[in-house]
Amino acid sequence: MRRFAVVCLVLLAGCVGTPVSDAPTESVGSTPPPDATTTATPTLPDTSLTVTVTRVVDGDTLDIVYDNGTEDTLRLVGVDTPEVYSENDPAEFEGIPETQVGRDCLRRWGERASDRMSRLDGETVRLAFDETLETRGYYDRLLVYVVHDGRNVNYGLVANGYARVYDSDFSRGGEFYAAESQAMTRSTGLWTCASEGGETDAANDGPLAIEVHADAAGNDNENLNDEYVDFTNTGGDPLVLDGWTVADAADHEHTFESLTLAPGASVRLHTGSGDDRGGHRYWEASGAIWNNGGDTVTVTAENGTVVAEVNY
Repeated sequence: MRRFAVVCLVLLAGCVGTPVSDAPTESVGSTPPPDATTTATPTLPDTSLTVTVTRVVDGDTLDIVYDNGTEDTLRLVGVDTPEVYSENDPAEFEGIPETQVGRDCLRRWGERASDRMSRLDGETVRLAFDETLETRGYYDRLLVYVVHDGRNVNYGLVANGYARVYDSDFSRGGEFYAAESQAMTRSTGLWTCASEGGETDAANDGPLAIEVHADAAGNDNENLNDEYVDFTNTGGDPLVLDGWTVADAADHEHTFESLTLAPGASVRLHTGSGDDRGGHRYWEASGAIWNNGGDTVTVTAENGTVVAEVNY
């Protein structure tokens, strides 16, 4: 049996906290348990061109291979993620201070964008071209929208605060700029860098301890409820998790509903099935989620802000 423990100090941006609604949320007491966005996604033209991602260069550039074995490099249309291999210019990102703090904050979000895109490595994706742009751009890179699991990856980067809109005359600019404006207003993702010090202070200001039990007894797929992740509020204030998602590196997702963690309280998210009650929640997955050899746990707020991302 292997056990992986990671304590992640989460700076929960003021925009991250879930607004109070009329619907009641279940508050979990201090006893530990025993043993995406509202803006509509723009439509894309149909295309039968599918490729396999062979390498994630950075947040907006991928190496691919076609079915016939030909290799190519593509650049995502309409987006610009912060640099990870060279210096960032905060002036390109509205409201980000032109200071070393601002540059360092952007670099961190560039790394997070690359980490997010790394989930596509080895995956088959669909490509769509913009009718108003040339097929290729600088460095002869293919200019495309990338679609994975029915989702527009380019748009998702902007809507979730991993990228700014790249100023160009592409046909989906209106939707992309609207998503960027919403992300800026909510201080989502890299736009937290606009605050003094590069991060927004916490409204629910509390660290979240994450402990992963990935290796269930026996066959993981036959003992799903012995595969779980514990989340503990080690802060001094209640932590509202309504609408927050938990994902692995393969982009499997579970969304918490009606859940508030009191200070010191824990909730255990089991991979299998069961009744959500007390300190236990169930993913209802049909197979094992967490890789015994290592994986990534990503916790994302309802507005798309990544509030915790840890590897084990």
